[in-house]
Amino acid sequence: DVLTRVSEFVPEIIEFVQKIIENGYGYVSNGSVYFDCATFDASPNHSYAKLVPEAVGNLDALVEGEGGSIRRIYWEGLELFSGELSVSNERLKEKRNEKDFALWKASKPGEPEWDSPWGKGRPGWHIECSVMSCDILGSKIDVHTGGVDLKFPHHDNEIAQAEAHYKHDQWVNYFLHSGHLTIEGCKMSKSLKNFITIKEALGRYTSRQLRFAFLLHAWNATLDYGTNTMQEAEQIEKLFNEFFLTAKNLLRYQGAENEAFVKWGSLDKDLNAKFLSKKSLVHEALCDSIDTASALNEMRDLVKETNIYIGSCRQASRDPNQSLIKSIANYATNLLKIFGVIPDDSTIGFPLSATGSTSAGMEAVAEPFVTALARFRDDVRIVARKEKVRDILDVCDSLRDDVLPELGVRLEDIEGQPTAIKFVDKEVLLRERKRERELAEEKRKAKEEARRVQSEKQAAKEALKRIPPSELFRREPDKYSQFDEQGIPTHDAAGIKVGEGRRKKLRKLYEQQEKVYAEWTENRPN
Repeated sequence: DVLTRVSEFVPEIIEFVQKIIENGYGYVSNGSVYFDCATFDASPNHSYAKLVPEAVGNLDALVEGEGGSIRRIYWEGLELFSGELSVSNERLKEKRNEKDFALWKASKPGEPEWDSPWGKGRPGWHIECSVMSCDILGSKIDVHTGGVDLKFPHHDNEIAQAEAHYKHDQWVNYFLHSGHLTIEGCKMSKSLKNFITIKEALGRYTSRQLRFAFLLHAWNATLDYGTNTMQEAEQIEKLFNEFFLTAKNLLRYQGAENEAFVKWGSLDKDLNAKFLSKKSLVHEALCDSIDTASALNEMRDLVKETNIYIGSCRQASRDPNQSLIKSIANYATNLLKIFGVIPDDSTIGFPLSATGSTSAGMEAVAEPFVTALARFRDDVRIVARKEKVRDILDVCDSLRDDVLPELGVRLEDIEGQPTAIKFVDKEVLLRERKRERELAEEKRKAKEEARRVQSEKQAAKEALKRIPPSELFRREPDKYSQFDEQGIPTHDAAGIKVGEGRRKKLRKLYEQQEKVYAEWTENRPN
């Protein structure tokens, strides 16, 4: 809820650094102030690099943490760093120990600068985070977050600064480090030309689909943004959306009067037992380091079980238990609200717009009119089927397939039941219709191609019947060069004699052609 700017906290930073110096954990050198890691680590109440103690000697990480990439630098014959580096040899000599890091840096010409007790300079790379956090939250913090790459040295240096300032041994109770984002298995970088902005990602996918992609991965594990990841996100979004649409249609069709005082059968009891089990497993997953991926998988299984239950009820010619369906739909909706996938003001399921705008009011207004139209269409179809009036059935199909999708309404005809009514984002419906037509065209072309291939095979078979057996192999000069008196090959195209085993196979083919040709000759018209 609070946005801070380092430039507005320079007086607080100077005061914070001064206190660290007074407490004996900082020293001034050539207009800069450095944190004395050795003195801090030697204190019985402190320990440097609590998060990644094994990285203390990682000089590359230390230099990068000072704001530079790395080049080879030699100091008194010792190779210290490699790569491009903003830390000069002179700056290195200012330190008492190579592990010490800057709290305040003397500014170079052209760099931002502020007045301080140690001369003109600017804050170090780590101090601003400690100072601004403590200024807003106090001397201790419960939860601190950041990327896993910030563990060392940045977060370890933040801890050291705050503990050195306040003279206590625990600044943060819990650190939550999120995993890296990769693109198709590679680190995202402009040099690899795989840099994706949020705006570009939202041009390909909806914000809801991106949220599902994040939720399907552990928050502290690497998330690979790619085709497979986003296909999984799209699939689980579709699964939940279709379930919500089905649930709302069932609740609408059965009516409130059917909700109470319904005796539960074995199907209802079985689903309820699975529902209670899945709720428990979701709770366990979220208690286990906020494992949203496992929680979503349990939810996905619950939705699949509910869909199976609905299908079983239809096969048994009975209505699904409205109260149970409503409980499961509400549970799934509320959990997805907690995950940020559904807005707080939605009732059951996703809003009509994939961007998250509300739709409950729109559905409430349109529902009685669409329901009346759907029931009228049901009655018309019954009469048209009875009287076998194909044109009227075609008009009913056109209403379902062409007219209502433009208004964000999907009708699904179910044999023996009233038509299902589902309010869906218009753009989604239009994409579905386009895809259905594309699939239909692909099937038509595939059938047409299959017929063409079959026709060519049949034509080739008929043409083969007309060939005298003596000419059967003579048509293949690229394979054979010499033949016996019957026309069976004796030598291949290179003039090499055909082996006896091969000759037997060729003779069988010759004999088969004799029969085929004789039948054709006998049956051909004069």
